[in-house]
Amino acid sequence: MKDFLFLFRNTEAGSTHSSPEEMQAITQKWIDWISGIAAQNKLTDRGNRLAHEGKVVRPNNIITDGPYTEIKELIGGYTIVKAESLEEAAEIAKGCPGLLSGGNVEVREISVL
Repeated sequence: MKDFLFLFRNTEAGSTHSSPEEMQAITQKWIDWISGIAAQNKLTDRGNRLAHEGKVVRPNNIITDGPYTEIKELIGGYTIVKAESLEEAAEIAKGCPGLLSGGNVEVREISVL
């Protein structure tokens, strides 16, 4: 099996504030989805959500604030799963709860050097 990185992107529309009850329901969907992957022994690292603030380091020692609020998608978090192929990993990603709110999942194989 190979390891694959899921990068979760949220859209501005998908990042609107919800009521505590809605947030609890969304959180439970994420817990259920990740637990299902773990139950299949395909979870390498459950990952985490990422903070909104950050820095971008560029050539010539230039450091700027980021990510930028003017972009339409923000990386919200990551998970690492095991799968036999990119196609299988993409099938697993189809269950991501973030898709229900307009987000997307980038699926990338982790290349071992």
